[in-house]
Amino acid sequence: MPIVQAITSRDNPLLQKLRKLVADPGAYRKLGELWVEGDHLCDAALQRGQAVPLAVIADTAWCGEQGQGATTDPVAQRLSQLAEQARKVVVLPEALMRTVSSLESPARLGFVLPLPQDTAVRPGLRTVVLDRLQDAGNVGTVLRSASALGVQQVVALKGTAALWSPKVLRAGMGAHWALHLVEQSPLEALDALQVPLVATSSHADHQLHQAPLPEPCAWVMGHEGQGVQAALMARCAMTVGIPQPGGEESLNVGAAASICLYESMRRRLV
Repeated sequence: MPIVQAITSRDNPLLQKLRKLVADPGAYRKLGELWVEGDHLCDAALQRGQAVPLAVIADTAWCGEQGQGATTDPVAQRLSQLAEQARKVVVLPEALMRTVSSLESPARLGFVLPLPQDTAVRPGLRTVVLDRLQDAGNVGTVLRSASALGVQQVVALKGTAALWSPKVLRAGMGAHWALHLVEQSPLEALDALQVPLVATSSHADHQLHQAPLPEPCAWVMGHEGQGVQAALMARCAMTVGIPQPGGEESLNVGAAASICLYESMRRRLV
């Protein structure tokens, strides 16, 4: 059984830290810790073998010896079972739990996890390179598609939305723990990939369905408005276009990434 502590003070240092993690998307870089909310993300972390130093749970969901929640409530039972996988459990009044949530409908469970320290670019892996993507939802969507479609690594260049921010975590739906993530990377760090870079472009060498795609490769996904920066495009071994017979000017970067990653996966399965 984990160590269990009840906190009732709004000014408790732990709660102050969690509020910083909620309010500032990049605060985890300074604090070295992540705040992961909700049973889906917490369960995803556990399923990928993530050790959990600390779980924070509302008293209405805690079914342990200090819990006030109804033990016949199946939702509370599930949340308690997840919390019990942590080394320590902090139980909060539900009103206090709401003060450390970034969600419109606050979750009753969250994990405090260490920020991964192994952030060097790994060579020879199927990779996605994010070039200054700004929208957290787009970044999370790309991570989710990357995990689902067999990518092993995501490298985010400087200027990309914070990979471990609450919004990106929610959009990624647990994909973070299936990928090796590198962020705030300079262009020069891409030399360590040792795989060809492939970018989408409206002035493409090939159309996607006909392109001689290298395997493995690193797919480059550019800024939502500006596309791939020139210095990075110059590093690419190939550019491809996605056929759009419907006549749209461009695709959302999350959709484009999913299409490209699916095509790479499809060819591996042939």
